[in-house]
Amino acid sequence: MAECHGDILIGIDAGTSVIKSIAFDLAGRQIATASVANRFVTRPDGAAVQSMDDTWTDCARTLRELGGKVELLAERTAALAVTGQGDGTWLIDRDNQPVAEAWLWLDARAAPVVERFRGTEADRERFQITGAGFNACQMGAQLAHMKETMPEAVMAADAALHCKDWLYLNLTGVRATGPCEAVFTFGDFRTRAYDDRVLEALDLTPERRLLPEILDGSQHTHGLGDSAAAVTGLRRGTPVALGYLDVPCTALGGGIYTSASGAGCTIIGSTGMHMRATPESAVHLNDDLTGYVMCLPVQGMVAQCQSNMAAALNIDWLLDLAGSLLGEFGHAGTRSDMIARIDDWVEAGKPGRVLYHPYISEAGERGPFVDPAARAAFVGLSTGHRFPDLMRAVIEGLGLAGRDCYGAIGDLPTEIRLTGGAARSDTLRRIFSAAVGVPVRRSFRDEAGAAGAAMMAAVAIGAYPDIEACIADWVTPCLGAIESPDPALTGIYGDIYPTYRAAQERLAPIWAALSESSRRHG
Repeated sequence: MAECHGDILIGIDAGTSVIKSIAFDLAGRQIATASVANRFVTRPDGAAVQSMDDTWTDCARTLRELGGKVELLAERTAALAVTGQGDGTWLIDRDNQPVAEAWLWLDARAAPVVERFRGTEADRERFQITGAGFNACQMGAQLAHMKETMPEAVMAADAALHCKDWLYLNLTGVRATGPCEAVFTFGDFRTRAYDDRVLEALDLTPERRLLPEILDGSQHTHGLGDSAAAVTGLRRGTPVALGYLDVPCTALGGGIYTSASGAGCTIIGSTGMHMRATPESAVHLNDDLTGYVMCLPVQGMVAQCQSNMAAALNIDWLLDLAGSLLGEFGHAGTRSDMIARIDDWVEAGKPGRVLYHPYISEAGERGPFVDPAARAAFVGLSTGHRFPDLMRAVIEGLGLAGRDCYGAIGDLPTEIRLTGGAARSDTLRRIFSAAVGVPVRRSFRDEAGAAGAAMMAAVAIGAYPDIEACIADWVTPCLGAIESPDPALTGIYGDIYPTYRAAQERLAPIWAALSESSRRHG
């Protein structure tokens, strides 16, 4: 454990949309923020990639800009911690240089591997060990596909990292990954260690050489390196903690684990994560081989998760569709202008009149079912429907998808803590609560992911004795009042939920046929 000097902790959160650096005081109060839009490229073949060098450059820029906002930041920083987007594959060579562009969690090219492997005996064995449903987002699927399609890159690689691991390497010079992603990709959540049976099941035993050391950032830190100090403006040797992935860090900062038992946590960000804190011994593994088990930085506790590939991305798509149409007629409307109108549009729409399945991602869906061909759909449109009805259907679809996911985890939670940008909407919270049928509480922690990572650093340097003590100061005071489900809306959504599920199941062969047609005709 490092000795604590300074009165500021910095949390870095390298997300899909934005890379942020946030300064907190030791009691968890947010002081300042610096951010840069993340840049990635999608291609018609399903690729979703970004430059690894640009990612580090952008991260360093946020730290420099944070230094311009906080007086004497370098001298005052007790530690920094890094989290980031999960899944994906970031290959480096023996000189710690990128082998290729980073494959993101949005990349769909490994879908053929998933289709061949899903449901086999090898998959069932892998699922029982990892607790994670196999999908095209994951490093295991992506490495297997790379071996088939770009073997020279795999041969040239000396390590396979995730986004935050790449940033940690640039910050400290240390190759490492956290127990969360190491376990749900290639390990056993019960031991928090790699398991060779998983690699064998995926035919990736030779790629064991690419897996970095597993490091728990709530227990260990490394010092900021010379080159990183030069480009960030921070002091050489400042302790750096490797946080878990953004999902468990956001859940931690958003209230998944507090003194109140039985709570769930939903992140409504670009993707949608629905989870609850569970003792390792009580994990429920479903028969459909879906979901994730993600270690929490709490002894013996994991987050049992079901993840929608897209959440707020569905809202963004509809807003962008409207914006582009307005633009063709010379009417300018920014995304922020339209976001301010969402609640008004939703209130103008009638509840439960149109179904929407929120599978807008090019990578299909991964929770609570896995289908790379799944696509979004409106069901029940007529000439009487207008834009507000579509917007309301999208928001309702996110709520019904949440209910679908929580049902696959086990019993519904006693309450759900909501975090992520979309959780700021009063209307969205009301619809989500009614659709799932559970009270909700908003987390007023604006940067929950960065906070969760910074909490791990706070424990690692001895500012707090353990995560539980840190939660009492950093998390519990940020939880809003309990919002009970609206009985009338709960009745409406309870009636249409079986129809939502039935339509989902009957659309599956349609998705498959469309996917096959797309493959045939390019």
